[in-house]
Amino acid sequence: IEKDFNDVIKNLNIDLFVNRIHCYFPLTSENLIKMSNTVTEVSEDILPNEKLDCVVYGCTSGTIAAGYENIKYKINQAKPEAKVTTPSTAALHALKKMNIKKISIFTPYSKVLNDEVLDYFKKENFTVTTNSYFDITNDLDIGKVDPDYLYEILSNMDLGDADALFISCTALPALSLIDRLEKKLNKTVLSSNQVLIWDTLKSIGKTESIKGFGKLFSSN
Repeated sequence: IEKDFNDVIKNLNIDLFVNRIHCYFPLTSENLIKMSNTVTEVSEDILPNEKLDCVVYGCTSGTIAAGYENIKYKINQAKPEAKVTTPSTAALHALKKMNIKKISIFTPYSKVLNDEVLDYFKKENFTVTTNSYFDITNDLDIGKVDPDYLYEILSNMDLGDADALFISCTALPALSLIDRLEKKLNKTVLSSNQVLIWDTLKSIGKTESIKGFGKLFSSN
């Protein structure tokens, strides 16, 4: 996730600071909620006693499991002045910005977590036309997915009559594939890291267009 942020913001006057949060395996709702219990302490340790413009919680399924308001509250306990963004809420903002109602969703998760992602978007009144997933239960293994293999899978997905493809999970190496996928599929393609970075920049007033990371960054 740091690499993706740095690739996008390298020419912008932005300071990026990172801290890690403990991840529990296997990836289940229970373990994702457990992970969120230390959000306040982890946020506190990013430039202690200093103000931040925005704090990013970089876990899509984790935000869906624990709830955005819960994550926001815990971050603001440590950094009360900071805006808070997460991949799942950023995805909603991006889809609404681009006036997209019908989406195809790809996740690397188990069926249970995959279905929770589908339910999240359905509850937000999006139509999910098609869905595919890898059934991986370990976050580290998700990060090791070969980008060429991922491109092959995604470029051959049946998207139905979707207006866009959403690729879930901040650990999945999808950002560098977006431009190619949009050309191949002739659809808007969004990923967790892409929408998260876009929403972060928007929240701190950086709205200039950026090339190389999909239509979303040229829609500012």
